[in-house]
Amino acid sequence: MPQVNPDILRWARETAGLTPEEAARKLAISDTKTAMAVDRLRAMEDGERPPTRAVLSKMAKQYHRPLVAFYLSQPPRRANWGRDFRAPSTDRSARDEAVLDALVRNVQARQGLLRSAMLDDDDDLAPLRFLGSATIDTPVTRVVADIRDTLGLQPAEFRAARNPDEAFRLLRSHAEHAGIFVLLLGNLGSHHTDLDVVVFRGFALLDDFAPFVVVNPKDSAGARSFTLLHELAHLWLREPGVSAGDPPDPVEVYCNRVASSFLLPPNELAALRPADAGDVESWARTITDFARSRNVSSSMVAYRLHRDAAIDRETWLALQGLFRSRWLAGKKRERQRLAERDSGPTYGVLVRHSLGSRLIDLTFRLEASGSLTATKVGRVLGVNPRNAHTIVAAG
Repeated sequence: MPQVNPDILRWARETAGLTPEEAARKLAISDTKTAMAVDRLRAMEDGERPPTRAVLSKMAKQYHRPLVAFYLSQPPRRANWGRDFRAPSTDRSARDEAVLDALVRNVQARQGLLRSAMLDDDDDLAPLRFLGSATIDTPVTRVVADIRDTLGLQPAEFRAARNPDEAFRLLRSHAEHAGIFVLLLGNLGSHHTDLDVVVFRGFALLDDFAPFVVVNPKDSAGARSFTLLHELAHLWLREPGVSAGDPPDPVEVYCNRVASSFLLPPNELAALRPADAGDVESWARTITDFARSRNVSSSMVAYRLHRDAAIDRETWLALQGLFRSRWLAGKKRERQRLAERDSGPTYGVLVRHSLGSRLIDLTFRLEASGSLTATKVGRVLGVNPRNAHTIVAAG
């Protein structure tokens, strides 16, 4: 058997977002009379003892890596994200970056399997015409109009939704109908690998037939709508990559303008002023009421006001922090209510919410046509093949 570079073992674990203790537990490494399980794993990673073939097979499964990766001479470079559009930040740890890298690779692998099956199933499959149809020199109004026409969704329909959650579902379904797969993913299948929005808000993966947009579900529903539209703009520009925060990159600035203009035409903000324009709380109340009536994010409204010079940077940053803290407090109360009721969505409902109807329905149609095996269905959906059909029952 070829030798395994112990650096590969450590790299594979870290890029899966696992601590040595978590990995030893997932790999079912047991304590012995002479060594704890975690020490036995560390001995493998330090090159003091080689892993068995059985352990390597478990590592491949738990670390989301093909078995052949463990026989590489050196750890490979990170996944090809396209461009990293995120501003530098001290809030993102090396572990966060490793988990994000694993998440991007995981979605890329699903996308590749789906693309192959789609082409195998339909010889006449045509590339999506809107991909790369714009540049950052294209007027924002023209791109916004084209996205609206492609999605078949106008602002009045979006605002008619009962709440921001329903508005996001509406926007997502229209994007899926246009041929874009929209996933809500923020970890590797365990809350231990949760990624905050400071790590990423969304990313777009290009493909002429199966473009994917991933939105971090850790944000509010209103913010998710903005992120989805932002990533759609990346597809229109044919500029894939990972986004977070408010970096100065011209492509990100352009995509932000497209998303905010789609949700909020410029003339609507002209008269938005609180009773006391010098008070952050007064601005917060005015913005919250305005945003709620339009199913948009309060943070986005504050961003637009800052961009239009209606509020200064200090006020904008204060509002951002205030809106974020209020949303986090609301999520905490929601989790407490669910815990008190000892109930929540079923596994199938959660998976359908994460993957979206288009990906699930197409995957099972491709299985029925013979273009995807049951094993590959599980890989595309990121579930155990034996559990895949419980997702259909939850629809």
